[in-house]
Amino acid sequence: MNPPASSDAFTLERHGDVTVILTSPVLETMEPGLLSGASTLLLDAMRRDPCPQLVVDLSQLQYFGSAFLALLIRCWKLATTRGGAMVLAGVSDRAKDLLHMTSLDTVWPIYADVREAIEVLEAE
Repeated sequence: MNPPASSDAFTLERHGDVTVILTSPVLETMEPGLLSGASTLLLDAMRRDPCPQLVVDLSQLQYFGSAFLALLIRCWKLATTRGGAMVLAGVSDRAKDLLHMTSLDTVWPIYADVREAIEVLEAE
């Protein structure tokens, strides 16, 4: 069986001024080296947006590791340094526990679904 390609990890969708990052279940088993390649593609796309408003849809993931958590931090830093924002949507209970243990649940707003997250970002 072939390992997942880095391009299989994320899909980007535009909803007005908001970019939704759809995550794929392949992230749960992706090797850190492959995640690095996917990260580069994702961050390059974000850099083209002058004020990134991001929703990271985690509804397809039950859990994730430290490499993906580090990527979320990089996305958040890039968005906020450019005057944007990042929120999470569809976070599993297991992922919420990880975010709580790292206190990142106090940094990133968490919404039940993408629609709710988009509405909040558009209202700000």
